[in-house]
Amino acid sequence: MRYSYKTRGTCATEVSFDLDGQTVSGVRFRGGCHGNSQAVAALAEGLPAEQLAAKLKGIDCEGRGTSCPDQLARAILAALESAD
Repeated sequence: MRYSYKTRGTCATEVSFDLDGQTVSGVRFRGGCHGNSQAVAALAEGLPAEQLAAKLKGIDCEGRGTSCPDQLARAILAALESAD
């Protein structure tokens, strides 16, 4: 299933991804740093959702208290919660 999440506190305005059971794929950021968002998307491909969220949660970008990877973690956790 495809999920979209409006990000907060980052240059990217939205992150979307597919969640097939517990597997993340097709991560796409709208806005933000193109190179970094491509790298995060490539590294996230095919990983278990909970493992990915645990690794990305809490990453900070320049003292903002969040980052694009942190927002992806929050999006994944929200998707998992809504799937229950």
